[in-house]
Amino acid sequence: MQTFILMTKLSPEISKHMKDRAKIGRKWLQEVHEKCPDVKFIAHYALLGSYDFLDIYEAPNEEVAAKVSMISQSHGAFNAESWTAIPYKRFVELAEEI
Repeated sequence: MQTFILMTKLSPEISKHMKDRAKIGRKWLQEVHEKCPDVKFIAHYALLGSYDFLDIYEAPNEEVAAKVSMISQSHGAFNAESWTAIPYKRFVELAEEI
């Protein structure tokens, strides 16, 4: 499994309904589990800044990570990006190979 970081920015319309955020989030998570059963979420954070949420998750490949981003956009995300994350120890090993 590969580690990914999902950075999500809500649309202005969804942001107007923050009281419904928990309900919307549960529906999003349910759809991710249905359509991407191999995805394992490690952490979920609300942010104050350019993005509204940060999720750390594991997925088998980039195609599944793309699905997670697309599901986020279908649930009201204005922007959803999945970034590849490499464990620091492995990053150092790769750097030593250069």
